[in-house]
Amino acid sequence: MSTYFQDQPKPKRPTRVDELVGNALLAKIGQLDIVSRKIFSGKLQGERRSKRRGQSVEFADFRPYVHGDDLRFVDWNIFGRLDRLFLKIFLEEEDLSLVIAVDTSGSMDWGDPSKLLFAQRLAMTLGYIGLVNHHRVSLAAFGGAGGLRRLNNLRGRRKASEMGKWLLDLEPGGADTFEESMKTLALSRQGRGVMIVVSDFLLKDGYEKGLRYVAGRGYDLWCIQTLCPQELDPAAHGLAGDYRLVDAEDRDEAEVTASPALVEQYRANLGAWCAGLRDFAIRRSMMHLVVDTSTEMDALVLEWMRRRGLVR
Repeated sequence: MSTYFQDQPKPKRPTRVDELVGNALLAKIGQLDIVSRKIFSGKLQGERRSKRRGQSVEFADFRPYVHGDDLRFVDWNIFGRLDRLFLKIFLEEEDLSLVIAVDTSGSMDWGDPSKLLFAQRLAMTLGYIGLVNHHRVSLAAFGGAGGLRRLNNLRGRRKASEMGKWLLDLEPGGADTFEESMKTLALSRQGRGVMIVVSDFLLKDGYEKGLRYVAGRGYDLWCIQTLCPQELDPAAHGLAGDYRLVDAEDRDEAEVTASPALVEQYRANLGAWCAGLRDFAIRRSMMHLVVDTSTEMDALVLEWMRRRGLVR
């Protein structure tokens, strides 16, 4: 899928943290939490010991005591009533790792609203939810100036300002590839948890190899595909006539006449590209979500992502 757009002035980027996420939105998301579909599955404390940190108080079930079990988990009230030993089993909690990877390539620095600004705001919103729940939050920026950039192992609400300033400093456009960046992130994984890749996924070299690196490595992987209204429906935003299109990343040029037939073909190609990414994700147990950058952030997080199971 080519990343050709009409050459136009770059959108203005924010300079303050409160321009990413305002106090009203912070108040709405303060009680939410990030949910992993994989990290809590099947492990029961009392059945086997775990080297992972944390101990839950969420009761799951009983089972009969057998020789060698830890007597701390015996329910002595049941023993007093039945004169038999039963072990209390609790759901085990793990230290959840939240990794948010933001695409800062040239094609993201376009649109109204800007795809890059939307990605920064979404990363700040989800990262804040992770911080207030004391998860280990790490951010990465790929495709931008200076290659892969990282901010690792933040924890606690007090780190929100540091995270916001890091996001504000991101500069679009660079030479590193999606595949190289995902490989680096996969090899440096710490613990299990949720990884969210925010990108338009309009990658000339494709997304398959990069996503294969991070799929199945302990991450509950989400692909949030951000597209601006001008990309989703160019005809509705006045695209007609003759244009000189400039590739947002390698500056390759093409001259086209935006006839109704050509616009319809473009929409078909974009639909096929998004459907291909969705099918690729489904086959590998990833989640894929196409998001219009004009979507209100509170609606996206409180409604869409809650229904899809990323937050609760």
